[in-house]
Amino acid sequence: MKTLYLLRHAKSSWKDPGLDDLDRPLNTRGRETAKTMAAYLRRAKITPDLVLCSTAVRAKQTLEPIAKAIKPPRVAFESRIYGVAQPELLKYLRGLPETVECALMIGHNPGLHDLALTLADTKSRKRLPPAEGKFPTGAMAAFRFDGAWKELRSNVATVLLFTSPKEIVARLRPHSP
Repeated sequence: MKTLYLLRHAKSSWKDPGLDDLDRPLNTRGRETAKTMAAYLRRAKITPDLVLCSTAVRAKQTLEPIAKAIKPPRVAFESRIYGVAQPELLKYLRGLPETVECALMIGHNPGLHDLALTLADTKSRKRLPPAEGKFPTGAMAAFRFDGAWKELRSNVATVLLFTSPKEIVARLRPHSP
């Protein structure tokens, strides 16, 4: 069994309109979201063998608190995750070494959302936002599938979970009596 987590980078800043898209940092909310997701991953004992992270500044900044929280054994910064469509992301995942049992990919929409919908089997797809829906910044989907990375294809992965920072924070709030 292989496990794959797809995490959309946290909210980025548009404060400097002249900044190249690749260089946009996280905004204040994005930095808080990254910390929330890091704490969630630690509490849930999610420990990927490999973290694949886009080379965009906002993706790297999303990774920073996560890497501190879960201490992944290997992190790869990959330009081929930035700004590409679902077919390229799937092709990239098919090239992962078979020694990797669990991977976390930190990337961008729309490619990440499209990849999630492509991988999901028909029974569990309803756990994901629909194509016309929103895969929010900082949200994460988790998948499990049988077989080798090189055989990864459409409709073969079971969606284990889909969560967003907003949902995580809401679960942590004390309920009023």
